Amino acid sequence: MKIRFGVGLGAEVAPKELGRLVDRLEAAGVDSLWFSELVSSQAVDPFVGMAYALSRTARLKVGTSVAVLPGRHPVQVAKQLASLAALAPKRVLPVFGLRPALAAEREVFPVPDGARAAVFDESLRLLKSVLEQDSVAFSGDYFQVSSATVGARPARPLDIWLGGSAPAAFDRIGRLGDGWLGSFLTPAEARRGRKAIQAAAAEAGREIEPDHFGISLLASGKEPPAELAAAVRTLRPDTDPTELIATGWPDLHRKIDGYVDAGLTKFVIHAVPDGNGLDAFVDGFAAELLPREN
Repeated sequence: MKIRFGVGLGAEVAPKELGRLVDRLEAAGVDSLWFSELVSSQAVDPFVGMAYALSRTARLKVGTSVAVLPGRHPVQVAKQLASLAALAPKRVLPVFGLRPALAAEREVFPVPDGARAAVFDESLRLLKSVLEQDSVAFSGDYFQVSSATVGARPARPLDIWLGGSAPAAFDRIGRLGDGWLGSFLTPAEARRGRKAIQAAAAEAGREIEPDHFGISLLASGKEPPAELAAAVRTLRPDTDPTELIATGWPDLHRKIDGYVDAGLTKFVIHAVPDGNGLDAFVDGFAAELLPREN
């Protein structure tokens, strides 16, 4: 199975700095760059960021980690993805989630009360249908289209990966997704998640490719800032933040070993600002992680 490492962006990179970073990643041979959905921050919109990065590069892949699907019209999203894939074949890696990471942004992606999960499921079905068929007639509880089409479609349907770590998310990925990008999970938890997804896929008469399981990891060059540790502790009060945030490259390697042993092969590494700058992080990333790819 192919082990790959990509760089994840949060709000730490200003738009004016993105071009130089993209150029450095391309020159260094980094596999992929991933854009987070952070509407209220300085972070570039994921779809805009992907288009910009693809326009400057010939090899770098781009992805979303993760974009919110419920609250967007799936046919419009399908058109955006098909357009990106036509401009840069085999370099677009969409990952979608149920809701924004920040609770304050959930009103930006409106869905009927209590229906977010149902809207997500229906959105996924319509999105994938439009990416796979010339013309789609669809009548659901939330979307109605009579002859939806996006024109030219990718020669091979795009793999649609999903995020999430709840049992309902694992069931959805098994039924509807093509891969999983988890976050804030220990290796043991990630192993259980992978197995739950595979079981749900088998029950649905499907199979998730064995190398389509990945995780986003936080990496800091030194002890992580107290506010970040506090935020992780709030998110996962049952887990020591040091289990979820790598401190230095040796610790990151140890954590990656654990996830590989758990059956995960795709990694999105988010740098925690540590005062050394992104240039130092990219240099270290290339030296430490690219030799681990196969």
